[in-house]
This record gives sequence, C-alpha cells and structure tokens, in this order.
Amino acid sequence: MAESKNKSGMGTTLWVLQWLLAVLFIFAGTMKFIMSVEEMTKQVPLSGAFLHFIGVAEVLGGLGLILPGLLKIQTGLTSLAAAGLVIIMIGATVITAEMPPLAAALFPLMVGLLTGFVGYGRWRLAPLRSRSTDSAYHSAAAGS
Repeated sequence: MAESKNKSGMGTTLWVLQWLLAVLFIFAGTMKFIMSVEEMTKQVPLSGAFLHFIGVAEVLGGLGLILPGLLKIQTGLTSLAAAGLVIIMIGATVITAEMPPLAAALFPLMVGLLTGFVGYGRWRLAPLRSRSTDSAYHSAAAGS
C-alpha cells in the first residue's frame, strides 16, 4: 500500500513537471517563429535556420512530454522526448554560459535537470501505462 501511494505521489509530481515544462518548451519554440531572425541572432550566435530547427524540436518535445500520457499511446515516447529536450538544454546552457553574466546559465541548467528528472521518472520510477497495458491489467484483475 505504501509503495502504491509513493508511486502515485511520484506520478503526480511528474505530471505537474511535465505540464509546466511542456508549456515552457512550447512557448519557447513558438517564440522562435514569432520573433524576427535578426532579433534572435542578436541574442545568440546561431543561424536563423538552426534557431527555427530548435524551435520545431522544442514544440514537438513539449508535446511529447504530455500527449503520449494523455492519449495512453506509445507512452515510452515521453522519456524519449525528455531526453531530446535535455540535449537541447545542454546546448542552451553551454551557449548561455559563454556570454556574461554566467549566472544566466542557471536557468537552462535547471530546466535541463528537471527535464532529465521527468525522463528518468517516466522511464524507471513511475512509467506511464499504455492503453494495451491498461486493458490487460483490467482483464487480469477482473479474472481474479
């Protein structure tokens, strides 16, 4: 019983983090298409095409954090989306750390760590169930 309650609490924590991170990444990715390329390249030394690529990856990654669990389809993709977003955040941390002030790199670092926690949590600590797992679970429970 206590293990089930701990898993439930971890699941709730992960869902809250998934939603917050999804909103953050979808917003950040969308802004890479709303802002002008000139304005974005003033802030970071990257090409406009690469920034648009990162924007697409952020939007898709943000959706990947929540849609598999909501739809209960291919739930393992949540951890994969988180892993991809961690890679993006490693790059963001490195690029931000190269520009003053160094403390600005703490934000992408913390977002990357939280995203990594979600990825690990959904992979090992409290994996999401898919529809096929749920139906097999309910069939087994009904039969016993």
